[in-house]
Amino acid sequence: MKILLWHVHGGWTDAFVRGPHQYLLPTTPDGGPWGLGRGGRDWPANAVEIAPENLADQEPDVVILQRLEEFDECERLLGRRPGRDIPAIFLEHNTTKGDVPNSRHPYADQHEIPVVHVTYFNQLMWNCGTAETTVIEHGIVDPGHRYTGERARLGVVVNEPIRRGRVTGTDLLSGFSLHAPLEVYGMGTDGLGLELELSPERLIERGDLPTGRLHAELAGCRAYIHPMRWTSLGLSLLEAMHLGLPVIALGMTEAYRAIPPGAGVVSNDVELLHRTAARLINDPDEARAMGTVARATVLELYGLGAFIESWDKALEKTVGRTRVFAVPERRTR
Repeated sequence: MKILLWHVHGGWTDAFVRGPHQYLLPTTPDGGPWGLGRGGRDWPANAVEIAPENLADQEPDVVILQRLEEFDECERLLGRRPGRDIPAIFLEHNTTKGDVPNSRHPYADQHEIPVVHVTYFNQLMWNCGTAETTVIEHGIVDPGHRYTGERARLGVVVNEPIRRGRVTGTDLLSGFSLHAPLEVYGMGTDGLGLELELSPERLIERGDLPTGRLHAELAGCRAYIHPMRWTSLGLSLLEAMHLGLPVIALGMTEAYRAIPPGAGVVSNDVELLHRTAARLINDPDEARAMGTVARATVLELYGLGAFIESWDKALEKTVGRTRVFAVPERRTR
């Protein structure tokens, strides 16, 4: 089938476009949030860049909505209303906002557009009322077991840590830096060392690297730190586990499901996390053993095959049903 979706979350889309369908990605000369297309990524040929004005001629079979504004944009470009004239799924990437745990989802209590959550935690916390919901957990394109752990450093991958602050656990990084230098990767990391008053020797800003290079560099760190307080399960965590890194994580959102005993340590006792980081820095053999468990676990729970199969079932179910459309309440998150 032909699937219309915007390139919103590159890591998630990287797995999604590995399926057997044709994926139509709106593309504009200036790129941006409404026309990023493939974004220069090495995706299969069935991920096709299409100018927005040509989308209607493609006659997509279904649309994956990821932002509230995409409902109107889809109707404008196709002349077809999602959920009534074209089958649609709303993909919820994010944890709840605002009045947790009473946060009401914008697509709550409607029966035309099912909501797919990326974690069981998100499904539990979002109040979707009587709307149909399901969970399709993340899938990862396996980068291979590349761990060397040759550098006695702690790796962190986080986007916009200065702006997001406590949400991403940015305030916790200084404590970990007392036990080993940090290598911080991701968008918006420039100036992080200055913000935290850490020297370049204690916090090395690696920036936003292409995926292949990121994996190669991250695999050289002794262990991976996941200090996130309130985000959906980060793909960077799952990628680190695929690489074979042991992980040290706050016990928040979905971390307890993703990281079993033996793969690392999950706790809200920050001092325990510090002690674990120091131990792994000083014991490369234990770090490697934990990383091996981490990789075996993540291949089972977050493998690409199960992800594609689950999405195929959800797409077939959605495309096969016809219901009277009712416009959901529109809210800005």
